[in-house]
Amino acid sequence: MLFFIEVNQGYRIEKRSDKEMKYDQKEFSDELLKEIRNIETTLKDNINSLLLKYKPIFNTKNLVFDGEFHIQGDHPFTPQYVSSISIGISEEKEELIDLHTIKIWECYRSFLGMPISKRIPGSKIVGELLDETLDEVKEELKDYIADHLLNDYNQ
Repeated sequence: MLFFIEVNQGYRIEKRSDKEMKYDQKEFSDELLKEIRNIETTLKDNINSLLLKYKPIFNTKNLVFDGEFHIQGDHPFTPQYVSSISIGISEEKEELIDLHTIKIWECYRSFLGMPISKRIPGSKIVGELLDETLDEVKEELKDYIADHLLNDYNQ
C-alpha cells in the first residue's frame, strides 16, 4: 500500500511498510515460490468464503456481489505473470458500481527501473509481492464490503 506525504506543496509517494517487497530474479527461491502460492491459495479461499457469506445479503438489496481470483501467465517467476483478487458490486442489470482489486504477485521485465515488454540487453526480471499481511488484506476486504452494505444505491 502507498500513501502520500505533502512535501513543499507537492507529493511524494512512500511505502506504507518498511519491508521492501520487490525481488530481483537472483532472489527467486523455492521459499519465495511457496510464500506466493500460500498467499494466492489463502486469498482465493477467503474470496470464496466472502461470496458465500455476503452474496445473499447483497441480493436482498438488489445488488450483485462477485469476486474472483485471477492468474495471468504460467509460472510466478516468468515475466507477464500476475495474480490478484477482485471483489465488486454491480446492479442487477450488470452496471458495475465499484470494483476493488488487490495484486498479490507480479513478475515483469525491467530496464533502468521501468517495466518493459521486450527483452533488452541489460534488462532484468523483477517480482513484486503484496506488502500487506493476510490479516490486513482480509480486514481491507471486510471494510470494503461493510462500506457498500451501508450505502443505499436505490436513491
